[in-house]
Amino acid sequence: MKYEDYNKARPLALFSLLSLFLLLLAACETAAPNSYEITGELAGDLPQDTRLFLRKQLSDASTIDVDTAVITDGKFVFQGNIEIPELHFIFVEGQQGAIPLVLEEGAIWIEGHKDSLRLVRFGGSPQNEAYSSYLNGARELGERRGSINRDMQQAMMQKDTATMEALREEFFELQSRMNDFEKTFVEEHPDALISALLLSRILQNKTQTVATIKELYNGLTAEIQSSNAGMEIARLVESEGRTAIGSKAPAFSAPTPQGDTLALKDALGKYTLVDFWAGWCRPCRAENPNIVRVYHKYKDRGFTVFGVSLDRNEEQWVQAIEQDGLVWSHVSNVRYFDEIAALYNVRGIPASFLLDENGVIIAKNLRGPALEAKISELLD
Repeated sequence: MKYEDYNKARPLALFSLLSLFLLLLAACETAAPNSYEITGELAGDLPQDTRLFLRKQLSDASTIDVDTAVITDGKFVFQGNIEIPELHFIFVEGQQGAIPLVLEEGAIWIEGHKDSLRLVRFGGSPQNEAYSSYLNGARELGERRGSINRDMQQAMMQKDTATMEALREEFFELQSRMNDFEKTFVEEHPDALISALLLSRILQNKTQTVATIKELYNGLTAEIQSSNAGMEIARLVESEGRTAIGSKAPAFSAPTPQGDTLALKDALGKYTLVDFWAGWCRPCRAENPNIVRVYHKYKDRGFTVFGVSLDRNEEQWVQAIEQDGLVWSHVSNVRYFDEIAALYNVRGIPASFLLDENGVIIAKNLRGPALEAKISELLD
């Protein structure tokens, strides 16, 4: 090639090379977003090609398979894409427990032993660094709680009442520290998915007021609020607000044992106990004699009961009413924890709501002596 021809061809060659480079760069940039890579190493004697299962946790706490990998020389890799950070678990074939992690864009590392999967170390991506930080603090408090429980059992065996009382005080102090730890973690990590998951547990365990939880939720970043866990918190806070003391009880109607439809507003007395129960529920059946006694004592002064059954079998429901002498109004969709239970945020029974004549909630979950004490306060 002549020198002049080389000089003419050189810019074209450079342009082609630059174009190729830009295309490769664009391809890399297209593949990178939303991609993740989990690299893990597990110590212990695991057979070659042992399978590992990456599973996503659903809102009902069940899991579904997302991916599968095999372990080779103690090492494994998962690769894939994910749109938003979500809680996942890695299960190891033939082993107890699972490895928790937040699956999100980026590189995630895992190190641990096959015999203690819940104690593995992990990190790398921002969400997993935050999750790991929370677990480290929670484990420290959990170990102290376990120590107190062991000491309490020993003191009970020795009938050492002084030590038992001291341990009780220490336990309640530790419980308070655990509650404060979780609240502080959420405040300091508004951009962590684990903060939303913690809020859900705090709400269910009722270790903070609904107002405090709402304030903590409002402090979360928009990204976490819009996550599945964040939206579930918003739903639960709204649901709790519907049944907070001082709120108007949500309206509903359902079939009676006779097949008619009865609405709550048509069953209100001066004071009405809306009692969620079921024929299959032993604690409910054990509480029924107390409700019957209080009902007969105060029914002529304006106290009534409105039973809402979460039975799955109509015959069992009607039979329990007759056996326990529940002579007040009853309704049920006979669909277990149905839309009425969801409306009142009832996730366990027995559960009850005491309403005034206007249908406003004035007390919740009164059982045993507390029920009669409250009705006596209102009517005596």
